[in-house]
Amino acid sequence: MDQPDPPIEHNVAQHRFEIHFPEGIATLKYHYDAAGRLNLDHTGVPPAQQHHGVAARLAETALDFAKAQNLKVVPVCPYVIAYLKEHPEFAPLVDRGQLS
Repeated sequence: MDQPDPPIEHNVAQHRFEIHFPEGIATLKYHYDAAGRLNLDHTGVPPAQQHHGVAARLAETALDFAKAQNLKVVPVCPYVIAYLKEHPEFAPLVDRGQLS
């Protein structure tokens, strides 16, 4: 029987969304800029958990959080940028003035 996916936690103090695995912690780090936008900075996933949809879960959770909080998003992390291209439903959240 498959194990359920571990929950995603919003670690406000560390400014990251995280999933705890026996092999380590998967994270999506963020910060708020001077304009109050949510900058999604870096996604990190332990090697044993890579290519299992972990980064996608983190990206989706961060974008859902931004939507719920009515925040604009500045994607910095290359993974998040690629995720947004695959999920146009999140396009209205992106501050297009910050993308090159």
